[in-house]
Amino acid sequence: MTENIDWNKRISPVVHAIPPSGIRRFFDIAAEMEDVISLGVGEPDFITPWAIRESCVYGLEQGYTSYTANRGLLELREEICALQKRNFNIDYEPKTDVLVTVGVSEALDIAMRTILAPGDEILIPEPCYVSYKACAALAGGVPVPVPAKIENNFSITPEDLEAHVTDKTKALLIGYPNNPTGAVLSREQLIAISRFAVKHDLIVISDEIYGDLTYGGERHICFAGLPEMKDRTILLNGFSKAYAMTGWRIGYALSNPDIIAAMTKIHQYTMLCAPITAQIAAVEALRNGEKYMKKMVSEYDKRRRLIYDGLTNAGLKCFEPKGAFYIFPDITSTGLTSEEFAEKLLMKEHVALVPGNAFGECGEGYVRCSYATSVAKISEAIARIEHFVQHCR
Repeated sequence: MTENIDWNKRISPVVHAIPPSGIRRFFDIAAEMEDVISLGVGEPDFITPWAIRESCVYGLEQGYTSYTANRGLLELREEICALQKRNFNIDYEPKTDVLVTVGVSEALDIAMRTILAPGDEILIPEPCYVSYKACAALAGGVPVPVPAKIENNFSITPEDLEAHVTDKTKALLIGYPNNPTGAVLSREQLIAISRFAVKHDLIVISDEIYGDLTYGGERHICFAGLPEMKDRTILLNGFSKAYAMTGWRIGYALSNPDIIAAMTKIHQYTMLCAPITAQIAAVEALRNGEKYMKKMVSEYDKRRRLIYDGLTNAGLKCFEPKGAFYIFPDITSTGLTSEEFAEKLLMKEHVALVPGNAFGECGEGYVRCSYATSVAKISEAIARIEHFVQHCR
């Protein structure tokens, strides 16, 4: 008989200590409501371009349904390395320096598990993507939040990092363009961070999944391309955001051969390989998908300007995002907490967004809005938010 067994006591304390994703709670509620406009989940509203989908269809017709090498199709790894050379003049070796993963989420997870031993500390600037701290904890590491301040445009500085480094600090995780703030870092700012990493002999995990989504004349700077950073950096990227391929679950990691070999060990025992159909589609995306990607980025830029102007006119102070597809308005003028604002807005105006504290304690007083949705929906959401804000005052 098992009726009286307390199964919760048999679950790992580490898992117990990790909170559920703060992004999903409000959307579970919203899913049961009518007439909800979602500015929440970070997923493009575009369908994967047909040429990319067609390559997958063709692959299926040709019977490409087998495993691939653990590290991924060599053809895809060659294209990934060619992209890095073309865009950033960084030389990677396809056979030893690349691992194709099941989304960037897997790449992040196994990068953490590869470098962190129990008790190792990793510096994580906040606000940040919800998985960062959880993956560090699951790897046995100790995530150390480093608040990024609005006064610095949500950028992180060496001085901020110095205040949190200890003799247990082993790594630094940065994610720019940033989710949830839309902040980007200049080359000068990144060089300053790279010098900090060299000074303290840190490994840097650089999550650049939004690297292709920059606006207003900003150009993405690849961290691994900075002086002395290529071998010290684990570069993460993928296809979900720029190519509207979220459901394909295809990402990759680039680093020195030793790091990639170690990551591959974990990958081969947990995932074996990324799906061959998704890898075939990714090859097509890199070869012929740039024109589709640029068209989507241009549309995001229009939406970015619309939502920034709209929320500002609604009376909310906003940092103007320069990358990704999120905006992070300050809602403290309403007198509500982040969770109160998100919950009441959902219930009264049927607009779903994410409370800022889901991305770290320093996100309190903000909410995250995604503009990866249509202009019509953004316009209606702004009108509803403005109505809500007026009634809060």
